[in-house]
Amino acid sequence: EVQLVESGGDLVQPGGSLRLSCAASGFTFSGRPMYWVRQAPGKGLEWVSTISTGGSITRYADSVKGRFTISRDNAKHTLYLQMNSLSIEDSAVYYCATDSAGSERGQGTQVTVSS
Repeated sequence: EVQLVESGGDLVQPGGSLRLSCAASGFTFSGRPMYWVRQAPGKGLEWVSTISTGGSITRYADSVKGRFTISRDNAKHTLYLQMNSLSIEDSAVYYCATDSAGSERGQGTQVTVSS
């Protein structure tokens, strides 16, 4: 059974930084690309970033490019999202997922950007 457990969300001021983590189990983590998606209040799921199995290839939504960095540690079965220069528009529940649509995702971690 696939299990994804996100952590690291918090309340942060605009311009601040956060690092999200996702602990994965129940599948061969190193064999699958991984994704971060997010959902803001009243909106649908939005793809944020993708990382290849080995971590050498990454992709970002235009809205986060240059500010967010996705990474993974296959030995620890853990996915990360470093988020810098956060803005109010980044407030959302963030999920790690095994697909870009977020159909298989964890319970999420809340990120709130507010002054």
